[in-house]
Amino acid sequence: MRYKVSFMKKLFIVFVLFLLVGCSGKPTVSGVKTKGGVDNMAKVLFVIAHENFQDTEFFVPKQILSGHEIIIASSDTSPAKGMLGGEVIPDITIEQALERINEFDAVIFIGGSGSKEYFDNPAAHKIAQNAKNVLAAICLAPIILANAGVLKERRATVWDDGRYTQIKMLEDKSVGYKNEPVVVDGKIVTASGPDVAKEFAERIKDLIE
Repeated sequence: MRYKVSFMKKLFIVFVLFLLVGCSGKPTVSGVKTKGGVDNMAKVLFVIAHENFQDTEFFVPKQILSGHEIIIASSDTSPAKGMLGGEVIPDITIEQALERINEFDAVIFIGGSGSKEYFDNPAAHKIAQNAKNVLAAICLAPIILANAGVLKERRATVWDDGRYTQIKMLEDKSVGYKNEPVVVDGKIVTASGPDVAKEFAERIKDLIE
């Protein structure tokens, strides 16, 4: 009988110790954003033209920001085509992106000749106006931000076609044009074109991480 009692006591002690260790273990951080940790994933919205977006300006930043969740929006969800032959299937329309705008940690407008479709597009303007954190645009796309009013009294750059057309379009909206490849003003990032797509993306990455 003593052996049985001793055995049961030992079993009880082991059981109690198991519960104590289990309860005092480190809590999981799954789903929690921790700077520099594996769960530090932002949600990034790319807005591209349905026809003639600039391939380099899209694919290079997309690759650099690939550690984050990427959503692609366009005016249609059928395959979008780049100026250099690239093809992308958008996830959502820009109207749907506007409905979900509070989800995104960064909103990036990609340039190319096709980006003119958003110069005076109300949904595109509202996306720019309601972006809650980082807002970025490259090449011709800063004109979208200027027309939306979010660059007023701020510094920005834009594609220079040699005729100063885009520069004047910014200055007409009270934007302080800077002749620089990439300009960061607070949490707004603008860039002049495909040659600086890598630097553009890295500056965005710095802001969201």
